[in-house]
Amino acid sequence: MQVSDGLRAPAELIGLAGRVVVVTGAGGNIGAGIAARMAAAGATVVSHTRSSPVEPVGGRSGRPGLVVTADLTTSGGPRRVVDAALERYGRLDGLVNNAGIQTVAGFAELTDPEWSEMIATNLTATHRLTQAAAGAMASQESGGAIVHIASVEGSYPAPGHGHYSVSKAGVIMHARAAAQTYGSAGVRVNVVSPGLISRPGIAEAWPDGVGRWKEACPLGRLGTPEDIGDACVFLCSDLARWITGAELLVDGGVMSNPTW
Repeated sequence: MQVSDGLRAPAELIGLAGRVVVVTGAGGNIGAGIAARMAAAGATVVSHTRSSPVEPVGGRSGRPGLVVTADLTTSGGPRRVVDAALERYGRLDGLVNNAGIQTVAGFAELTDPEWSEMIATNLTATHRLTQAAAGAMASQESGGAIVHIASVEGSYPAPGHGHYSVSKAGVIMHARAAAQTYGSAGVRVNVVSPGLISRPGIAEAWPDGVGRWKEACPLGRLGTPEDIGDACVFLCSDLARWITGAELLVDGGVMSNPTW
């Protein structure tokens, strides 16, 4: 199909065939969804896990996926994940910084260890992974794409999640700074900020919160891991070739509602 300016058709641009993508935290609910959608788009997926058992993700690439176990809060953990991808496949085209934690603690009573664990896991690990991955991508003529998974709470803190919100606000700004730094090397860095994502048992464990979310959501439902995965596929694809330093809200429109 011919398109203007000699560009490929959108159906071709969204495919990730031949590309190698690392997804951190692939043992979790959202991470598994991202890994599955990357594989469905044709990518060869390197799934990172800290401790959860994870099966290699197969897909249309024809190459078996890889699972890498590493503690990303250690200085060498992020490099280990990137090096494993390069050693197995010889290249790295995408990174989704999804691994993170969300604990509940009063902001005024927050202890130093609680603060340090949150920042180390959600922000410092993201920085180290980005450094390692961007360095590898910059050596490739095709460059690469990095996606940080933040949260709507990075802009609007929730009670008991102050330290989490601070870490995710840092992730959003980190993507902008990294986009500025690595753009000349052909490396794009963007953010996906999810809203409330469905997981097994959430409606039973938090009926009030789920109900309030649905009332506030113009699209009337919780998100799914696949919703987040598809946003990541888009940002890693050639359809997003001129997008970097951007935050994509994937929240069903909740953030469009006024708070006054």
